[in-house]
Amino acid sequence: MAHDTTTVPHAGEDHAPDAVESVVHLVPVVLPAVGAAMMLLLAFIAVYMA
Repeated sequence: MAHDTTTVPHAGEDHAPDAVESVVHLVPVVLPAVGAAMMLLLAFIAVYMA
Protein backbone atom coordinates (compact mmCIF):
# COMPACT_ATOMS: atom_id res chain seq x y z
CA MET A 1 0.00 0.00 0.00
CA ALA A 2 1.35 3.42 -0.92
CA HIS A 3 2.03 6.01 1.77
CA ASP A 4 -0.48 8.86 1.61
CA THR A 5 1.26 12.19 2.15
CA THR A 6 -1.76 14.41 1.52
CA THR A 7 -2.56 14.69 5.25
CA VAL A 8 0.99 15.61 6.31
CA PRO A 9 1.44 19.41 6.61
CA HIS A 10 4.21 20.87 4.51
CA ALA A 11 7.08 22.84 6.02
CA GLY A 12 6.07 26.40 6.81
CA GLU A 13 2.39 25.75 6.31
CA ASP A 14 0.11 27.05 9.06
CA HIS A 15 -2.80 24.94 10.21
CA ALA A 16 -6.10 26.08 11.65
CA PRO A 17 -6.34 26.00 15.47
CA ASP A 18 -8.20 23.00 16.82
CA ALA A 19 -11.48 23.83 18.57
CA VAL A 20 -10.90 21.28 21.34
CA GLU A 21 -7.38 22.51 22.06
CA SER A 22 -8.65 26.08 22.39
CA VAL A 23 -11.26 25.08 25.01
CA VAL A 24 -9.59 22.30 27.00
CA HIS A 25 -7.59 24.68 29.23
CA LEU A 26 -10.88 26.10 30.58
CA VAL A 27 -12.22 22.73 31.76
CA PRO A 28 -10.62 22.77 35.26
CA VAL A 29 -12.33 26.10 35.97
CA VAL A 30 -15.67 25.68 34.21
CA LEU A 31 -16.47 22.13 35.34
CA PRO A 32 -16.42 22.83 39.12
CA ALA A 33 -18.27 26.13 38.61
CA VAL A 34 -21.05 24.43 36.67
CA GLY A 35 -21.15 21.64 39.26
CA ALA A 36 -21.52 24.15 42.09
CA ALA A 37 -24.28 25.99 40.25
CA MET A 38 -26.07 22.70 39.60
CA MET A 39 -25.87 21.70 43.28
CA LEU A 40 -27.18 25.12 44.34
CA LEU A 41 -30.12 24.89 41.96
CA LEU A 42 -30.93 21.32 43.02
CA ALA A 43 -30.76 22.29 46.71
CA PHE A 44 -33.05 25.26 46.05
CA ILE A 45 -35.53 22.98 44.28
CA ALA A 46 -35.40 20.44 47.14
CA VAL A 47 -36.08 23.11 49.77
CA TYR A 48 -38.85 24.63 47.65
CA MET A 49 -40.53 21.24 47.20
CA ALA A 50 -40.33 20.41 50.92
